[in-house]
Amino acid sequence: MNELILVLSAYLIGSIPTSVWVSKYFFNIDIRDYGSGNAGATNTYRVLGYKWGTVVMIIDMLKGFAAVKLAYLLPFYVGDEFARTNFQIGLGLCAVLGHIYPIWAQFRGGKGVATLFGLVLAISPWTALGCVGVFLIVLFLTRFVSLSSILASIAFPVFILVIFNVDNHAYRIFAVAVALLVMLTHQKNISRLLRGSESKAPILKYRDRKKVKN
Repeated sequence: MNELILVLSAYLIGSIPTSVWVSKYFFNIDIRDYGSGNAGATNTYRVLGYKWGTVVMIIDMLKGFAAVKLAYLLPFYVGDEFARTNFQIGLGLCAVLGHIYPIWAQFRGGKGVATLFGLVLAISPWTALGCVGVFLIVLFLTRFVSLSSILASIAFPVFILVIFNVDNHAYRIFAVAVALLVMLTHQKNISRLLRGSESKAPILKYRDRKKVKN
């Protein structure tokens, strides 16, 4: 019963529709009616700018982080690292599910990348930092947030299975599933990338202007 309560709590935490509430409270709009129509940090960057996109991204990450830490409320999981990690994965996935299908926002949410990152950060900080490195390098080179997210998610199982060789089968399966989930939720972005119509993040614009002038 205690586990069920925590699982439900994790979903409710993930369901907090950060971008929707921010857009409605501060701008009197619904972020889902603009840009890509997605209720995530990337679309918030596009529509509301860098400041609010960063706020939304951080809060969405904290949702995954907080959901994972709920496991420490049960004494059994405090003393058993293997069982705790498995339960934390379950809690984190419930938060991601809540982010994608938020009960507080008509089940129309985001893609869950930031919340997934918060999950990984809570369980494997070094792996999370490695994924951040991949994300930032790709973002710097391309300015495509979607491509950066996809490649960072693919790097996740590489870190878990190859570089750190984590000895937890559930976590290894989870890492592969995360990469597949991110690619699945980014199908439209992948299509736009292939067509050359994907929007770039509003950063490093001076670099593109310099290229045009040259």
